[in-house]
Amino acid sequence: MKKLLPYFSDELTLEAGVDEVGRGCIAGPVVAAAVILNPANPISGLRDSKQLSATARDLLSIEIMDKSIGFAIASASAKEIDEINILQASFLAMNRAISSLQLKPELLLIDGNRFRPNHDIPFRCIIKGDDTYQSIAAASILAKTYRDKLMTELANAHPWFSWDSNVGYPTRHHVAALQHYGLTEHHRMSFGPCVKSWGNEP
Repeated sequence: MKKLLPYFSDELTLEAGVDEVGRGCIAGPVVAAAVILNPANPISGLRDSKQLSATARDLLSIEIMDKSIGFAIASASAKEIDEINILQASFLAMNRAISSLQLKPELLLIDGNRFRPNHDIPFRCIIKGDDTYQSIAAASILAKTYRDKLMTELANAHPWFSWDSNVGYPTRHHVAALQHYGLTEHHRMSFGPCVKSWGNEP
């Protein structure tokens, strides 16, 4: 059994891990999750979602939702990303997830080095927090599994972009398809490959 990642604070503190996924994509929303784990019901194998296989992420996401004290998933749309920029949209998605928690946490652990809260909850920013602390790792997994599933669903209506495999990242195939088929309402119009595409209209 892999060694469990630690909690940041003592196990009596109601801490919520917060992470987002999708900042580097050119299509789809940015998605964030907030998770309050239950120290009395530990989950083995929590790691940064990027270090896990899709199957492992799916299984862990079910376990996280089943065993956690509380969790919430939220997003900021491609339109919002274009309106306020990707960094601010990431903060927006994170704050929406935090606000959607049924229990108010006593401490927030934010993956990364910056955060702009819209509430009075104390927080700590932690670089590479998704592979350092359990709650952030859990949030990373929920956000990625949710967003990957969403992009696969969107791929059904726009199969030529292969969002079921690239989940909106600017792969060579995605950019080539963008040049051939043009933009959709799910593309981020302010991002380089979309700006360069002919017409620049959804």
